[in-house]
Amino acid sequence: MLETKYSKFLTILLIIIIVAVIGLLGYLGYNYYRNYSINSDSDQFVSTFVEEVQNTTTNTTGEVGSISDNINSVAVGSTNNGTTQTFRGFNVIGTIEIPKTGISYPILEAPPTVKKLEVSVAAIYPQNAVLNTEGNVVIVGHNYRNGMFFSDNKKLSNGDKIYITDLNGNRVTYNIYNVFQTSVNDTSFYNRDTDGAMEVTLSTCTDASDDQRVIVEARAE
Repeated sequence: MLETKYSKFLTILLIIIIVAVIGLLGYLGYNYYRNYSINSDSDQFVSTFVEEVQNTTTNTTGEVGSISDNINSVAVGSTNNGTTQTFRGFNVIGTIEIPKTGISYPILEAPPTVKKLEVSVAAIYPQNAVLNTEGNVVIVGHNYRNGMFFSDNKKLSNGDKIYITDLNGNRVTYNIYNVFQTSVNDTSFYNRDTDGAMEVTLSTCTDASDDQRVIVEARAE
């Protein structure tokens, strides 16, 4: 009798373990597929972004927009040409590429929301941010500790490059000049005096705490 009860207990325990393992594998498989899909879509979006902007400009104005390959020729104060690009249902204001960490993503328009930050990075400041213009644009992204989005920003250092492409198709090189950590409530660096320069700031959580941020400041060449 005792052996029968013990055998039933072991059977039930084994079933529970099998169900748990299947559930865990399913969860890991879903996350892997989701992350792979986002990264694949992002790479494709970034690789065709300038072409798509150019085509949109041609279709709406009848003329091909000025697509500059010279990263130093962007006029300060330039605005986008009225084109609209979307990624997974969200409006895009440009793209970001960081060779050091191997990422390339669309930059979604402000404000960042839970849904936006699940699929890409997003502008948070200013509210109507226009990339590659005088002043500072703050871009936020998750640190999933898996290499996605801004997970590896902690590896960035002074002198590393960030490439920002705007809705005019202009691709500008930014040089990182400051990397530091601060609290989640610190926004003192948002509206900073750039002395007429074009700058971007990247913000993400640290590995240690969601209450701390890794901040990366960069200035256009």
